[in-house]
Amino acid sequence: MHIPDGFLDAKTILATSALAAGGVGAAVRKLRLDSSPRQVPIIGLSAAFIFAAQMLNFPVAGGTSGHLIGAVLALVLLGPWAATVAISSVLILQCFIFADGGVTSLGANMFNMAVLAPAVGYAVYTPLRRFSGGTRGMLFAAAFAAWVSTVAASIACAGELAASGTVAWKVAFPAMAGVHMLIGLGEAAITALVLSAVTASRPELMRTDAPATEYRAVAFQGVLVALGLAIFVAPFACAWPDGLEKVAARLGFGSAAAAPLLRAPLPDYAVPGLHRVGLSTAAAGAVGTMAAFTLSYFLARTLARGR
Repeated sequence: MHIPDGFLDAKTILATSALAAGGVGAAVRKLRLDSSPRQVPIIGLSAAFIFAAQMLNFPVAGGTSGHLIGAVLALVLLGPWAATVAISSVLILQCFIFADGGVTSLGANMFNMAVLAPAVGYAVYTPLRRFSGGTRGMLFAAAFAAWVSTVAASIACAGELAASGTVAWKVAFPAMAGVHMLIGLGEAAITALVLSAVTASRPELMRTDAPATEYRAVAFQGVLVALGLAIFVAPFACAWPDGLEKVAARLGFGSAAAAPLLRAPLPDYAVPGLHRVGLSTAAAGAVGTMAAFTLSYFLARTLARGR
């Protein structure tokens, strides 16, 4: 769902950038007040895992693939404010290092996936979790919230395309919402599976009062898992176009995509000069996973330092 350069006009770029800046700014301020230093490694781990998981496109239907957004997964583990910061870090890295999402569209992508998706997910998850008990209730609430957050982000993307005059709303809305209703099922399943594994093997991640040493140990092990996904699984991810790419091709506005404004060092998750595709993808994924962890870790550490 990463919008490239060329799809949005100036007024939509400015509006979504302002909304994204406001949302991320509010998250940063709230995180500075409420974050616990002991959770810093887990924020870094969440960003690393989301980055690696977003490389793992899964097939949906009709030659379309989808990938995890991770908004609800992050907010269940971290809370909504830290989720916004972690996903924002991932999107910034994807844009500037991998040319995944346009520079001019970064505000829109951050608003859709780092601000709106966690906000909608939190609004759905919180009341469902309150009225559903036990682990099964938590997993159901998280899965449903993940599905809703994915569809909500896709509808926002359709609105931005329509506001830019790229494609009519009456065409963009059913196309984007329809395909992301299917992609959202994958998002829901992945979210539930990961949270089920966490509660079974690492329940301390679901608490805020565990000793800091436990968080650090889990973060180290989790980063190894994320690296394993990026190195050994990502090269075999589905190569079909994602939901937005498929809709753009089907509705005829794919040609509006412009060349990236900045030259990314690892474009399309590949290392220039490394001609073995699988090895190139693995190397780029490893770099991105560690960069996502490092950026989020030090940002969270800076915000939590006062506490």
